[in-house]
Amino acid sequence: MSNRLTESGISQEDYCVFGLATCFIRDEGEIKEIKVIEPIPSAALEALFKEIPTSYELAVAKTIGQIILGETLQKPSEFPMDSQFCDDFIDRTLAATRTYKSKPSAQEYIKLGASKSDFNYSLERKRVLNSVHKVSDDDNVKQHPNTHKIL
Repeated sequence: MSNRLTESGISQEDYCVFGLATCFIRDEGEIKEIKVIEPIPSAALEALFKEIPTSYELAVAKTIGQIILGETLQKPSEFPMDSQFCDDFIDRTLAATRTYKSKPSAQEYIKLGASKSDFNYSLERKRVLNSVHKVSDDDNVKQHPNTHKIL
């Protein structure tokens, strides 16, 4: 992993915010709730501070080295034992970390080592991770008859 870090311009000391999201998976017709740890890019963090409804119930600011040790992921103590890391966690973390490097002012929202849990937490719109959207003719948008005509 340290190779991937250096190749991406990320160091063990770089800042990133990690969130605990309540998500759902569809399993044999049932929907089950799971807790997922995922990196939060700076723009998404700024949106959370504008009190938009979110599935994040907690966010913590850590250095990359506190989470990624070589090829091993270290679960922060702030997160419950039954929580799991999101798919493509390392790649998503590298991408999110770059957003904080390009916009250091976003690091002021949550200081390194601190956490925040008073977001506008809502499960009204469930995040189903393994849902499959089937496209049908009903999804087509009817265009105005003059859309492609030169008038």
